[in-house]
Amino acid sequence: MITQLSAVTGQKVRLREVAPADGHTLRGFDRDATRVGGYRHWAAHRADSGGEDVQFAIETLRSRMLVGSMWTIRAGDRFSYGIGIGAQHRRCGYAGDAITALLGFMFEHRGYDSCEVSIHGGNVASLSLHGVLGFREEGRQRDTEVLRGRINYLVLMRITAAEFSAPRTTSGRGRHWRPRRGRHWQAG
Repeated sequence: MITQLSAVTGQKVRLREVAPADGHTLRGFDRDATRVGGYRHWAAHRADSGGEDVQFAIETLRSRMLVGSMWTIRAGDRFSYGIGIGAQHRRCGYAGDAITALLGFMFEHRGYDSCEVSIHGGNVASLSLHGVLGFREEGRQRDTEVLRGRINYLVLMRITAAEFSAPRTTSGRGRHWRPRRGRHWQAG
């Protein structure tokens, strides 16, 4: 599956196999994450895990720069994933583009029926992104975990192949939505 997945591209990023040379960059993302209490990149720690897990790197189409990693696991007719974008590359649209490319590939070419993800309740950016992409909240796991004095919980979100394929009736993120260029916008 990795060889076919490596050909998956979005508008901004390409998904490819994690190369041994990527380890240094992914570990650097992890070091930055521990300083600010953020996400640790699974691909850096899950190399050669085998089984149903598939890890891959996210690189930009324009400069071929590694900006993050993804991990998927398949179970029957559904799959799930985790994604991490390096702190300096966030809010540039890379995560949304990578997720959309992955969903398109898994639904259209691999025939999966649905995708489920678990997101920490305090991760407002990820919850918002998944909502914009068409995921809907299925429930909240109140198995509380205390992290830095705060109680944490998981939000289960899901999207089906039919929901992903359906045309979107709304053009924005909400009532006050407007297109933004982001930090990496360039005319051209």
